[in-house]
Amino acid sequence: MPATYTLHRGTAPLLVSVPHDGSEIPPELAVRMTDRAQQAPDTDWHVARLYDVARELGASILRPRFSRYVIDLNRPQDDTSLYPGQNTTGLVPAVQFTGAPVYRDGETPGAAEIAARIEAYWHPYHSVLHEELHRIRDAHGRVVLWEGHTIRGSDLAFLFDGRLPDLNLGTAGGASCTPALQARLEAALAAQGAYDWVANGRFKGGYITRHYAAPQSGIEAVQLEMSQRLYMNEDTFEWDATRAPQAQAMIRTLLEAAIG
Repeated sequence: MPATYTLHRGTAPLLVSVPHDGSEIPPELAVRMTDRAQQAPDTDWHVARLYDVARELGASILRPRFSRYVIDLNRPQDDTSLYPGQNTTGLVPAVQFTGAPVYRDGETPGAAEIAARIEAYWHPYHSVLHEELHRIRDAHGRVVLWEGHTIRGSDLAFLFDGRLPDLNLGTAGGASCTPALQARLEAALAAQGAYDWVANGRFKGGYITRHYAAPQSGIEAVQLEMSQRLYMNEDTFEWDATRAPQAQAMIRTLLEAAIG
């Protein structure tokens, strides 16, 4: 199988992971999916492009090739819900963010297929993520794992009510980073007036943020869920060259605060 991810190695104590950037679906899987699902609508569209600014700061960047519909890299292997009592999508999603099915009737993957996908797609990403985190931590004495995510900011009643704030900072309720890092990020958000924001609201941080965080050992983790309206057309998925630069500038400010 061709490589399932790409890794850019940087020089700063910062690793940016964008686990939902991939949009490719192998043809043999796509034919089993509904017409809409074949378009991978729940991709974090252009998120790696948004985080191009991280390269200028010396960050390492890890991105997958394949869609979350193949396997969701930000879910645990046992598919335990990260948000008990709330609608969400799973390790191998059977429903889209709208609640519509991913697969045609009778085509939903069974346990054996899911296990094979974990081996083929999930383990390679997490193996390199673990290795890179420890390489950077060993080199600098500390590392910030930054989880870059984007999502449609409205009309997703299956997942949340109403309109999502522009910027949604998640630190597992403060458990995935030091109080000092949390304070720096919140200060950077409070200092700007272009976007509304919330810390540890609907999106508190997914599996990667929660699993890899070990602030006491020099590994801090933060998730940023950005509304796609800030930088793209949410209906056509097209990059908006007039709005995106401001969103990128905000990301750079937050990453600079994260590096400290």
